[in-house]
Amino acid sequence: MSELATLSRKTDFPGLLTSEGAPWYYLDTAATAQKPQAVIDAMSRALGRDYATVHRGVYGRSAHMTLAYEAARRRVAQFIGAGSENEIVFVRGATEAINLVASSWGMTRLTAGDRIVLSTLEHHSNIVPWQMVAERTGAVIDVCPLTEDHRIDLGALEAMLTPRTKLVSLAHVSNVLGSVLDARTAADLAHSVGAKILLDGCQAAPRMTLDMAALDCDFYAFSGHKLYGPTGIGVLWAREDILDAMPPYQGGGAMIEKVSFEGTTYAPPPQRFEAGTPMITEAIALHAAIDYVDAIGPDALFAHEAALAAQLREELRRTNAVTLFGPEESAGIVSFALEGVHPHDLGTILDEENVAIRAGHHCAQPLMEHLGVPATARASFGLYSDENDIAALMRGIERTRRIFG
Repeated sequence: MSELATLSRKTDFPGLLTSEGAPWYYLDTAATAQKPQAVIDAMSRALGRDYATVHRGVYGRSAHMTLAYEAARRRVAQFIGAGSENEIVFVRGATEAINLVASSWGMTRLTAGDRIVLSTLEHHSNIVPWQMVAERTGAVIDVCPLTEDHRIDLGALEAMLTPRTKLVSLAHVSNVLGSVLDARTAADLAHSVGAKILLDGCQAAPRMTLDMAALDCDFYAFSGHKLYGPTGIGVLWAREDILDAMPPYQGGGAMIEKVSFEGTTYAPPPQRFEAGTPMITEAIALHAAIDYVDAIGPDALFAHEAALAAQLREELRRTNAVTLFGPEESAGIVSFALEGVHPHDLGTILDEENVAIRAGHHCAQPLMEHLGVPATARASFGLYSDENDIAALMRGIERTRRIFG
């Protein structure tokens, strides 16, 4: 049993039991993580006895909530090694973060003939916003291929960069394959031609130590719900000088300095990009989630989940009817196909065994086309996962083979 089990008990996560009180073998953390009781309690307090709006109220509870909300921003900045809390923009999730960059930075900086580089393994949220920008500006999207073991091919990236390349936007960790990008090398390559680089950190933030200065990227996006926090909140980090030069993404309250019918002036970042009443309780709960993860240590989480992924790959490899995708060294994510069984059928049968996996294209249809399959089954681990989850999955796979055999 992993040493991590002594640091984080399954009993911290009330969602890991069925309604009858039986164990639920949850292997879909890459989609969304279960929440520790500490996060649930923080959210409950914020919605209950502490609840008030922020920034505007002159009464005591509003001031208290404002302090808590901004404390969450500072905590995020500390967690990812940001240079300043002013570099942290709260958004609804990584999808909105990327759309913000595409709409604000992309629509004002890209022109006809400029190049945007993505990779074959990107999530749709890191493809579609750039397609929309390209359609409106005349920019062109280049697609970086993968290596034979399904990593982003940095040699190919270097070869395709030109002075017309203005943006490189890549997944730090693949949500399908678990492959880890050498992000600093990618950043150095992008900067060598004067391009900016955006990293989709949804799968990296919950399981890797982050340091924006060390990564030397320009934009970084991740979602709170994959980091053991609530849905409805995410983070866009960008260097302060870049944010300062970007126009607002949405208009409304809180993002203004002064409004008149003759014209409006805007607040400085990050407030400029947070129109309307913000996600107050979600930010406070995200703060609690980061405290929980940080107490264990992201490096320990990565080692724990990578070890489980390696063990699962080894057990699946013994099953001759299984095809594995992605590199041997995976950040806690294993995608596979069971011969003669559609992933949706496998997922349905596993559900009968109280095993939860993800089955489908994982919002990565271009990658599925590259792999030559319509869908995969994906098992993804979290800090609460252990060998019992693997054993339950393998029992379910054997039952599925008997049914379809």
